[in-house]
Amino acid sequence: QVQLVESGGGLVQAGGSLRLSCAATRRTLNSYAMGWFRQAPGKEREFVAGISWSGGSTYYAGPVKGRFTISRDNAKNTVYLQMNSLKPEDTAIYYCAADQTEPGIAGPKSYYGMDYWGKGTLVTVSS
Repeated sequence: QVQLVESGGGLVQAGGSLRLSCAATRRTLNSYAMGWFRQAPGKEREFVAGISWSGGSTYYAGPVKGRFTISRDNAKNTVYLQMNSLKPEDTAIYYCAADQTEPGIAGPKSYYGMDYWGKGTLVTVSS
């Protein structure tokens, strides 16, 4: 079973940047597609970005396209989300998740299609 731990969240001003990390333990990530999701207060969890097992394909949800970049380092068993030009509406808990069923598909990913989840890291963007 894969255990995922997110880090890198925090408080940032609008226009700023953060880099989230998702580290895996117990098993390697190189056979999983990975995704980042977020959940704002009072809203459903939504897909943000995904990356295929090799890193060769990526996919972004419309609201973050051009601002966020997902990447992975399979040697370090870690997935990243670089977030630039942050907006107050990006405020949410960010979760990483692993998909073992369709490792070659970067996205879009469904909440129900992911097999393992981290506990999340909070990102707060002030205006």
